[in-house]
Amino acid sequence: MNSFSGVPEPLTRLINELSKLPGIGPKSAQRLAFHLLRSSEETTKALVIAVEDMKKQVDLCSICFHITDKDPCQLCQDEERDESVLCVVEQALDVIVLERTGQYRGRYHVLQGVLNPMEGIGPEDLRISELLQRVQSGNIGEVIMATNPSLEGESTAMYVQRLLTPHGVRITRLARGLPSGADLEYTDEITLAHAFEGRQTF
Repeated sequence: MNSFSGVPEPLTRLINELSKLPGIGPKSAQRLAFHLLRSSEETTKALVIAVEDMKKQVDLCSICFHITDKDPCQLCQDEERDESVLCVVEQALDVIVLERTGQYRGRYHVLQGVLNPMEGIGPEDLRISELLQRVQSGNIGEVIMATNPSLEGESTAMYVQRLLTPHGVRITRLARGLPSGADLEYTDEITLAHAFEGRQTF
């Protein structure tokens, strides 16, 4: 634990915990911690309750593995969505970003990560077997691979493509309107919309 000269130990602990969040460095963590220190007790309690409720109530959908507080999730319950098209993404945040475009009306499958041998993440650590089961059900005609255009994302897409090809399903990839090395999370809606429109056979 980092120690900060002249800072009480409880505040130091909070700064250290906040600095573990993605995108939050030591200085940002200090600013957030001191902001919370100055905030009213009601504000800090509301934050604590929101975090606790999120951890208790939000889980993964048993069908697509998107985050939800009801199982199946809202997207899987939507009968107006096209069940014959399945978009495969790395994480739940990608679903949220793609939904903002308003361009896609099919179903989703969230892998919950990508293959990364360097970090010990193999196929058994992802929701790949569940994806295979969904394709084997016979209701899906097209699988859109929407993993990030990174080395890990491409490797995962190729692995899934090899796995699904024997089942006769059409496999497409989002068009190369997506910049190489970029995450879906940081891609604007227009670029994503064009990527959907120009998707190609994998």
